[in-house]
Amino acid sequence: MSVIIGQKEYFKGIGQIKFEGAESDNPFAFRYYDENRLVAGKSMKEHLRFAIAYWHSFCGDGADPFGPGTHHYPWDVASDARQRAADKADAAFEFITKIGAPYYCFHDVDAIDGHNDPKEFSDRVKFITDIFAKKQAESGVKLLWGTANLFSNERYMNGASTNPNFEVVAHAGAQLKGAIDATITLGGEGYVFWGGREGYMSLLNTNMKLERENFARMLHTCVEYARRNGFKGKFFIEPKPCEPTKHQYDYDAATVIGFLREFDLLSEFGLNLEVNHATLAGHTFAHECQVASDAGMLASIDANRGDTQNGWDTDQFPTDIYEWAEAMAIILKQGGLAGGGINFDAKRRRNSTDMADLFYAHIGGMDTIARALLIAEKIAKHGEMDRLKAERYASFNSGKGADYTVGKLKLEDLYKIAVEVGEPAQISGKQEYLENLLGRFV
Repeated sequence: MSVIIGQKEYFKGIGQIKFEGAESDNPFAFRYYDENRLVAGKSMKEHLRFAIAYWHSFCGDGADPFGPGTHHYPWDVASDARQRAADKADAAFEFITKIGAPYYCFHDVDAIDGHNDPKEFSDRVKFITDIFAKKQAESGVKLLWGTANLFSNERYMNGASTNPNFEVVAHAGAQLKGAIDATITLGGEGYVFWGGREGYMSLLNTNMKLERENFARMLHTCVEYARRNGFKGKFFIEPKPCEPTKHQYDYDAATVIGFLREFDLLSEFGLNLEVNHATLAGHTFAHECQVASDAGMLASIDANRGDTQNGWDTDQFPTDIYEWAEAMAIILKQGGLAGGGINFDAKRRRNSTDMADLFYAHIGGMDTIARALLIAEKIAKHGEMDRLKAERYASFNSGKGADYTVGKLKLEDLYKIAVEVGEPAQISGKQEYLENLLGRFV
């Protein structure tokens, strides 16, 4: 069958989304995201490096745990898998160029339907990779990162790299090879590992030690293969605590950093943090950003938000300006994201069924994050938050406090100092004042 490419316009009546400023009433315009505006010496486009997620935007059907899909796509009607993939690529690159995002991200099975025969699936991935390469050349859109879906197929019900059956592990390796090959061919700037089912449901039937070792072994194997075949980009791991497994080995930023350090992988990896995953782990997004940044591992972001009244990954588009202002201040302070970007791992609501809703969702998310970047710049220039934080820890900058931070004091020394100084004076943390200060900037 001959595949037809680039013959349709799917988002008719919607043109290029442009910046019009905060006073604009145009729902198809940016109010804060001016890609050419300079912030701390770089353009917004360079700072934020927005990417569109292939899976939610062009594959997600609006299904939830209680009902089937409500989103029906005109690019998903052809009977042949290759034609469906080509049609979806047409729609995807039309949207990405109209919204003005410089990057996109994909899982292998988002790009083209999976197949249980690894040879057939490999051929399908190569087919769509060639189409993506042409689309990138025509549009100037680039691949931020690629990844493999190692959680949807029933063979991965007990994990992929951590599966107790070696034959399943081999299938995971075959799929990873294809996704890495595609990422290299497309000039991807990164590659993400997300262990959707790399964890356990019950310790009664789990050899956790072997599973974690096998997880690390697969990462080493993939890194060796990718580097040997010319991949120059950054590897990312995306933490997630649970859902669908009871406990996942990439629970949160601190857990992943410890895992990478334990298995000698720290130098090759950064973290791709998702807002909703921070929520599920019982953390704030800012907490996860700070943990990663302190370790030099804050590299990329999956932008969305969760719902504190729901116990699962709702993947809503970001709208919380306070949440993003606090996180963006951390990102800006470290000089930007280390090798990654901001990918919209977010989906329209089940009842948002118009094609225009995909634009509204991304416009709102991009504006929220761009506005947060402007707020973070104001916070940095004002300097009061940094000054108060430094003042709170000033006792470690001189005298015995400074001696302690460089390891000069023994436990006996601490005892002697405590006896000499008596009861320390209370020092206010000024939390309410700082919250008010953040509110002023917002």
